[in-house]
Amino acid sequence: MAESVKVSIFGSTGSIGVQALDVIKGSGGRLEVYGLSANSNVEVLSQQIAQFSPEVVVVGSEEMATSISERFSKVRVEVGGEGLGQVAMEADVALNAVVGFAGLRVTLGAIAGGKRVALANKESLVAAGPLVRMKLEESTSEIVPVDSEHAAIHQCLRGGSHNEVKRLILTSSGGPFRRFSATELEGVTVADALNHPTWKMGPKITVDSSTLMNKALEVIEAYELFDVTSDQIDVVVHPESIVHSLVEFVDGSQIAQISRPDMRLPIAYALNYPERVSPVYGGLSYSDGLTLHFEEARRSIFRGLDFAYMALEIGDGAPTWLNAANEVAVDAFLRERIRWTDIYRVIEGSFESFEKWTFSDFESVLSLDELARRRASELVGSL
Repeated sequence: MAESVKVSIFGSTGSIGVQALDVIKGSGGRLEVYGLSANSNVEVLSQQIAQFSPEVVVVGSEEMATSISERFSKVRVEVGGEGLGQVAMEADVALNAVVGFAGLRVTLGAIAGGKRVALANKESLVAAGPLVRMKLEESTSEIVPVDSEHAAIHQCLRGGSHNEVKRLILTSSGGPFRRFSATELEGVTVADALNHPTWKMGPKITVDSSTLMNKALEVIEAYELFDVTSDQIDVVVHPESIVHSLVEFVDGSQIAQISRPDMRLPIAYALNYPERVSPVYGGLSYSDGLTLHFEEARRSIFRGLDFAYMALEIGDGAPTWLNAANEVAVDAFLRERIRWTDIYRVIEGSFESFEKWTFSDFESVLSLDELARRRASELVGSL
């Protein structure tokens, strides 16, 4: 048997992390846990350490580090952002499932180490796409996306050359409010927004799905991943979430990737790339029939998509600003400090003070991110 692939899972206690561990457990020894990370969930992390025996873990605080070290004396413990970057350099594959801007350290660390990035942290590319591209050019690293839509595009692109691509078509479930009117959206609660009809995800990404900001960030991510223009990226609502995305080629043909909505499939694809291996995740049966629906996104109400194309047109740090403002707004909504509809107001209002920015390193990205967060936080306070 070939030597196993060592994998570090960053954000191991979250939904993607837990499913990644399930994929590793079912890999028959092809995949092996090297490192784990969790920001604050010490109990779940401890259970994972006991089951998978990683060599190293990264935690969010010194207090948590002490707790883990006392329980598992043979495990190396690192702390904070620098620990994330260091450990990302060490294993064969870094699965980045960290939530939000903090995941950028994992992506940059893995690239610096020449490792494969199995990327589930879209903010790495949304907030710092130009920096990530620059670092990739200096490295032997590669990014294989884990988001179901980008994993689908990645697979479909294997069916043709880059100059044959006409457009990428990202699919969206439409979220829980697909049929809501503008008036109905004024009364949306946190519990409503967290009740996604298809996917079981963390609270931040679930709220983003309800506003279509998740799809907006995916448009920017696709722009960074696949070397296309913003005019070559479209979005279509597909409530069944069976077609995970499509590529249209210049001759009019389209290739789609379809499966049941099971995140273990794109996770396994990224961890095993370029091979495809069993077991089966997301397999379909046609014995009971299969009906698929597609419709245009209602962009006049769900304004997230317009923000994405606006940010790409502005460039020079606008996607970074968009990501930061959205994170602040979503956090405020989850804390019930603003209404669901105010998420758009915070994002739009924050851009009134946007200034174009040039990226040179992590610190320059961080500075713009912090500036955008301050402006967005001020707007939250005024609402």
